[in-house]
Amino acid sequence: MALWARQASRWCCLLNTPRAPGFARRLRSCGSPARTCREFAPLALLPAGKDGVLWRLQAFRHVSGGSCSAPDSAKDGSFSSVESNLPSPVREEQAKVETLPDLNAKILDEDWDDIPPSSALEEISEEEAVQIIAEPILPPRSTTLRDYVDHSETLAKLVHLGVDLSQVEKRQKAGQLLLTLDFEKDVRKILLFLKDVGVEDNQLGPFLTKNPYILGEDLEALETRVAYLKSKKFGKSEIAQMVSRAPYLLLFSVERLDNRLGFFKNELGLSVKKTKDLVIRLPRLLTGKLEPVKENLQVCQIELGFQRNEIQQIVYKTPKILTASKKRLKQTFDYLHNIMGIPHHMLTRFPQVFNSKLLRIRERHMFLAFLGKAQYDPAQPSYISLDQLVSLPDEVFCTEIAKASIQDFENFLKTL
Repeated sequence: MALWARQASRWCCLLNTPRAPGFARRLRSCGSPARTCREFAPLALLPAGKDGVLWRLQAFRHVSGGSCSAPDSAKDGSFSSVESNLPSPVREEQAKVETLPDLNAKILDEDWDDIPPSSALEEISEEEAVQIIAEPILPPRSTTLRDYVDHSETLAKLVHLGVDLSQVEKRQKAGQLLLTLDFEKDVRKILLFLKDVGVEDNQLGPFLTKNPYILGEDLEALETRVAYLKSKKFGKSEIAQMVSRAPYLLLFSVERLDNRLGFFKNELGLSVKKTKDLVIRLPRLLTGKLEPVKENLQVCQIELGFQRNEIQQIVYKTPKILTASKKRLKQTFDYLHNIMGIPHHMLTRFPQVFNSKLLRIRERHMFLAFLGKAQYDPAQPSYISLDQLVSLPDEVFCTEIAKASIQDFENFLKTL
């Protein structure tokens, strides 16, 4: 039944094509209706089986060009030799009832080829236009990762974790690295590793923003570096603190980490325990360059005049002095030692003063000197320690140390 309907549809299309007039002329030029039926009627339109034989006999009886009478056997009501009495073309068509004549198939194929394809400029309805879903175009080249977020599962999930892609793309080749990673295959295992090390969930985003390169590291190598730190008696919480505060720490090989620890132990003359405490408080000593550290050690010894044992105490109490600006370090020392008169041994006892801003030190010292209370010798009465001088808030400093009001201090600063 489906074949019947399909064939009827094709004939309708054929009649609507530019070949329809020629097709009608061919119908009129046929000598008899029977010839027309045999030439153009597709076999699929004819009933099959016994009913088909009866239908063909009736059609043959009505459209026969020579005689309108049926065969003798048909008049007697006997159809025992129907197939033998059928014309040869009819018998061949009955045997090939499931196939289309080559002539008709060729005509249909040619007519279907004549139908023009749909054009991209063809007008469509508003309903059809609304149903069209246009995928965003992937830029072949871009200076920002923002253009690729909609096309990359890895970037989308990293953004969800809190990674700042605007900062990541500023790092050399970091953007290209993220675009080549598969989240399930490459990224997930690193995230699980970082959580196992002790990086908090809310710190994963900031951590990866600072160090996206860890996502391209081999997991086994990362585990080896953590195992090395554990072998040096670093606790789990200490390792977590170091990794969080120095995101590049785990990018360094075991050999390099071992060399760094050995450098600070030997250069400063510290014990193993003090060396470990030093890098726990300032883990970037293991990841930063050694040249600034060596220069600051020389400045403290040669230009500032500290002894080796004093430098050891200063560095252990205030590790940041190793990475501080040399210019700032010398300016602070010059004011403390040459203007305020603080000796080396006092600076060794309170090295935290080197971490304070020089402007803060100068303003408070001048206010105390104005009040006649600038006394930094512990052997004298009304002694003021360097820690009290720089660490207290302005209100506490004024009321407890200077014994004045905050308004007096602000009015004094206006005179400077």
